Amino acid sequence: MKTQYWLICLLMYSPFLVAQGLADRLAKAAAILQTDPQMKHALLGLSVLKTESGEKVWEINSQTGLAPASCQKIITSAAAMEILGPQYRYQTVLGYDGQIEASILHGNLYIIGSGDPSLGSWRYDSTKEEIVLQNWVHILKLNGIKKIDGQVIGIDGKWEKETLPCGWIWDDIGNYYGAGTSALNWRENQYDIFLHSGHEIGAKVSILYSKPEPYQSTLESEVIAAAKETGDNAYVYLPPFNHRGFIRGTIPIDQASFKISGSFPDPSLQLISAFANQLDSAKIGYNRFFSSAGKELPEIKPLYTQFSPTLDSLNYWFLKKSINLYGEALLKTIAYEKKGIGSTDKGVILLKEFWNQKGIEPSSINIIDGSGLSPQNRVTTDALVQVLQFAKSRPWFNYFYDALPVFNQMKLKSGTIGGTKSFAGYHTSKDGTKYTVAIIVNNYDGSAGEIVKKMFRLLDELK
Repeated sequence: MKTQYWLICLLMYSPFLVAQGLADRLAKAAAILQTDPQMKHALLGLSVLKTESGEKVWEINSQTGLAPASCQKIITSAAAMEILGPQYRYQTVLGYDGQIEASILHGNLYIIGSGDPSLGSWRYDSTKEEIVLQNWVHILKLNGIKKIDGQVIGIDGKWEKETLPCGWIWDDIGNYYGAGTSALNWRENQYDIFLHSGHEIGAKVSILYSKPEPYQSTLESEVIAAAKETGDNAYVYLPPFNHRGFIRGTIPIDQASFKISGSFPDPSLQLISAFANQLDSAKIGYNRFFSSAGKELPEIKPLYTQFSPTLDSLNYWFLKKSINLYGEALLKTIAYEKKGIGSTDKGVILLKEFWNQKGIEPSSINIIDGSGLSPQNRVTTDALVQVLQFAKSRPWFNYFYDALPVFNQMKLKSGTIGGTKSFAGYHTSKDGTKYTVAIIVNNYDGSAGEIVKKMFRLLDELK
């Protein structure tokens, strides 16, 4: 009887003992990480929950706001999936005013945007730039339009003209990952620059060409050649709505055609100029083209509506490839749908209100953008795991989960900005226990690759 009694007690308390053992192991691993020389002046935040019950397993500095980098994307992603819905689609409208008579449009042709971040993107067959532009020309021909006796006008509608959130740094904003968002986006607001370096370290690097060329903008190279295998350390400095920029930094020697990518200074105008080129190729005349923000529209007669892929598909690329543009577009879209204007600041307010209603304090998601690119963002690891727990409870969770990349054999969103590495997501241990986890390190010293290895050693305790 005594043997049976103790066996029953052991079975009753074994989950508790396992949890205590894991907590002890996490505490020990965290202590090792914190005493590492790379962490001498750094701060670690960690939160671990049991996914099924929400029970806290272990945490450290979980209520301290830290720069989250791209882990912040899960906050925007989950809110957008819930507020807008996984089947939400952006609409870009091709329309006109005036009359069509004898193959001539006596009026203006309009492209009216709603913030679609995938318009012209290479990630989907239906959104590729050549497909979109050819289709629009085809629509004109179907409606008998061979000449436009007016203007081709891109309309930003009720989206703010400012493309960048506050707090983005000078080193980022001219580069592809620092692309701002407009009501009319094009090619993910990205273009490629091809550079040529010679055989000597320190020699000037030349620009071969850009594809496509940023409209009415010129770039000057101040890039120099560095040693072999030093990688891409070249940065584009071309701010929004400017026409002259510079490329600075280094690329390796002996590069016949080395590609880097920049961001369009005026995405809306870039799209309209690309469409104008397509009209020229099709020999459809027009007077001139331009883009306009906040323009009061006359009565528009629609010719065609370009629908984006559904949000669950857009969200896949947003999380999988960590596309900052998509996060900023989603933030402004929430504001547009709820308040009638595509505004970053209004989107931030709505995002914080949404999560406050779910029990997450606004001060724990002290953010100023939708993607995490700003180093001024501050988020707690506790807030991140609470967002992940909310996502787990929603009918769209499978789309969300599928979009998370795999790091260290775990489903984790990663984040990287200067001095910050972060991971947040889910893991199922060998014994079948599911965990929700968020870890952030701020102000580490030395190599990012080395600090990641040490963070993974800590997370390995969940395996």
